[in-house]
Amino acid sequence: MTVRRLLWILLTILAAILFLLVAKNDGAVTAGTRQPDLVSLTVKIALAVFVGALVLTLLRERFSRALENAMVWVAVALLLAVGYGFRAELRDVSERLMADYMPSRLAPRNRVVEITRGGQGNFALAAHLNSARVSMVLDTGATSVVLTQDAARAAGLPVEVLTYTVAIDTANGRTRAAPVTLNSITVGGIVERSVPALIAQPGQLRTNLLGMTFLNRLESWEVRGDKLVMRAYP
Repeated sequence: MTVRRLLWILLTILAAILFLLVAKNDGAVTAGTRQPDLVSLTVKIALAVFVGALVLTLLRERFSRALENAMVWVAVALLLAVGYGFRAELRDVSERLMADYMPSRLAPRNRVVEITRGGQGNFALAAHLNSARVSMVLDTGATSVVLTQDAARAAGLPVEVLTYTVAIDTANGRTRAAPVTLNSITVGGIVERSVPALIAQPGQLRTNLLGMTFLNRLESWEVRGDKLVMRAYP
């Protein structure tokens, strides 16, 4: 294998490592214990590869060519260090770009969440209800968060013993729903707790609705063109 080919292979490995550094949610905590820093181990392995490649270059090439390659490795190492130092900013930029070009993808920024309008003209999103991931659609005409039976079951609600006492209007006509309180609703980086919601009767609702009992908890929300911007209280 030529030195030039080895250089290109190692540069490809570096690009993959930089992608991992940006995508990794550094400092994640599970049950109070810090997760193993896989990326840190990867960086150490990459540095060992750098050193080995540099030594190989010094042994096989003339000094001028070796110096040129060494400068390339230094530049790559600096790029890697800068990427690691600004991983949070790079991750935020990547989320914003993906939100712009992928409808319905969340773009969280601290306590602000942006959602791009989907192809059907609505704001579809993935929320977590009591830690269960559920697809929802923003509905400012709904006075409450309204869930299907499947979503309620996924969120751990006792659908078998619900009492349907609240009249609601759906696409299928007027029906009744059961009032419940969700432990939490999470949308991007926004978390609201003890949120009132309604569970529709079986077969009466096809889409989970993110209504005003959630939106009224926010500091503000607005539609800017094709973007929904939600801001939580500090």
